[in-house]
Amino acid sequence: MGSIREVFKELMYKRSLFIGVLIFLGVLLVLAGSTVKANAQSSIIRRLSQQEIDQIGERIFENECALKEENLLTWNLGEDFMSLGIGHFIWYPAKGRKTFVGSFVKFLEYAKNSGEKIPRWLDKKPIPACPWSSRDSFLSAKSDSRLTELRGLLIKSKSLQAAFIIKRLEEALPLILKHVSEGSCEKITFQLDRLTSTFLGVFVLADYTNFKGLGITPSEYYRGKGWGLLQALEGMRDKNEAPDAVREFVRSANVVLKDRVKNSPPGRNEQKWLPGWQKRVNSYIKQEEKPCLQN
Repeated sequence: MGSIREVFKELMYKRSLFIGVLIFLGVLLVLAGSTVKANAQSSIIRRLSQQEIDQIGERIFENECALKEENLLTWNLGEDFMSLGIGHFIWYPAKGRKTFVGSFVKFLEYAKNSGEKIPRWLDKKPIPACPWSSRDSFLSAKSDSRLTELRGLLIKSKSLQAAFIIKRLEEALPLILKHVSEGSCEKITFQLDRLTSTFLGVFVLADYTNFKGLGITPSEYYRGKGWGLLQALEGMRDKNEAPDAVREFVRSANVVLKDRVKNSPPGRNEQKWLPGWQKRVNSYIKQEEKPCLQN
């Protein structure tokens, strides 16, 4: 009788061990699936050729600067910051009101780490704030040698700026997924996979993010509704209803931008900007499509 009990205990132990192994393997498979998805989106730049990176940069340069090198250095009326480069990266003066992410300093750090030589007055730790305190001081400094050096850096590093924009996109995608519910996460991931599988889709994601942000910070919301990349992705229909991912993104982005104008403070008169925003977004479907990227 005792031996039967021992055999029974051993069988139960082995059964428990077997179940534990199955659970462990199941967890590993789930984690592996998540890692594959994350890697698929975080390796965008490695799947692009240098020519494709440059083409994306050139299209963003056209959208932000109208392909004019004099527009690589600007300070728009009513803004508290300078805009630099093909992506109009933001650079705040020391006492500027920092509403948005100061992306120019991040670009300079990326450039240094990539081996690019930057002007000596910028090659410091930490990288200094914008030396011009306002738009008026910037406009009156046309003969300042620092502006000449900046312009030279931005002209020669367009390709590096394009790579930086794509790299920022890679780093941003996981942040978007952290700001959605578990149920929405699968949908957003699916739409990102659709778009990142083509050259045009990558350009659309990079340009819209550079243009209207991620949609995950309070400064990207009016009346509880955002207008960034997250909101455009959330508004996309599934593949059965809308098989063309880029066209569907454009449709959703137009809705999001109209909602932004509708919800904006009346004093800002954002309606005047909507036609330009829509023209930029609608241009995505006029771009020549290219084959799927190599995995």
